[in-house]
Amino acid sequence: MSESEKFQLGTLGALTLSVVSSVSIVICNKALITTLAFSFATTLTSWHLLVTFCSLHVALWMKLFEHKPFDARAVMGFGILNGISIGLLNLSLGFNSVGFYQMTKLAIIPCTVLLETLFFRKKFSRNIQLSLAILLLGVGIATVTDLQLNLLGSILSLLAIVTTCIAQIMTNTIQKKFKVSSTQLLYQSCPYQALTLFIIGPVLDWLLTDLNVFAFKYTPQVLFFIVLSCLISVSVNFSTFMVIGKTSPVTYQVLGHLKTCLVLAFGYILLSDPFSWRNILGILVAVVGMVLYSYCSVLENQQQKASEVSAQLPQVKESESDVLISGDNGSGRLSEGGVPKSPTVWKSDKDLKA
Repeated sequence: MSESEKFQLGTLGALTLSVVSSVSIVICNKALITTLAFSFATTLTSWHLLVTFCSLHVALWMKLFEHKPFDARAVMGFGILNGISIGLLNLSLGFNSVGFYQMTKLAIIPCTVLLETLFFRKKFSRNIQLSLAILLLGVGIATVTDLQLNLLGSILSLLAIVTTCIAQIMTNTIQKKFKVSSTQLLYQSCPYQALTLFIIGPVLDWLLTDLNVFAFKYTPQVLFFIVLSCLISVSVNFSTFMVIGKTSPVTYQVLGHLKTCLVLAFGYILLSDPFSWRNILGILVAVVGMVLYSYCSVLENQQQKASEVSAQLPQVKESESDVLISGDNGSGRLSEGGVPKSPTVWKSDKDLKA
């Protein structure tokens, strides 16, 4: 199996793991929050990150991956920023209507495209832009129901969009710049993310729910779903870093909207959530956008690889011709006696005497 085939297989595995684990954790958390009234989402996320770090520490002890320290300030800044972005997204949901929160999530893709274009000179073709527009339109039809604006909620949403975009772009650039794997980056950044959410989580949850997470009655059923949610989160966090590292932040957001459509479908099938023709139409339009985006991305990647190969061919031919020329002018010449002539060597003492 070639390196490109291994990379494609690894990418497909990461995408599949991300979809399955994310849909599973949404269903688990929905049962925990809706049915069991455990509405402390930010604190729960901090527990997710703590369990993820412990799991990776065990994997490191078992030598399943190699610890690779790098720029400590970059790791710390990245971890804290990730934690803050999660907290801001939860605050945005708490201080806005569900429809406006969905618009906030939709705005992450165009914001990411804008930032990568301005600061990283990355170019997005018209086909990619069109497919993203169709995708956002479909998800908007399926999920956005009401738009109630308020100043505080709008500011929180704007901050959530910017921090989320920067954090996801950093996830990709750090892995490439320092040549670390998704596991190595997650292992080193997890403590900072968990610590950030440990500090701000209970406060944010108290602001949003007017309840104290430490005063909640933890029944065996609640504890079971919390443990299950934390175990699934290991796969969610791991696959998130892997997908962004192997593809791009924009592709990860496209995948996120696929998860949204799947959650809507599973909610209707498993939990008997209300479902309308508007949801069905929106999901179908979104799927068309996802298929177009996937097709255009694969096609452009193949064209880019072909152009890189064609650009390398003249260099190879030029180096081969240089070797032939040097062979003709070098020690390949024969003397009259059939012995190779040595190249002319200038002696410095004769030059001086002359």
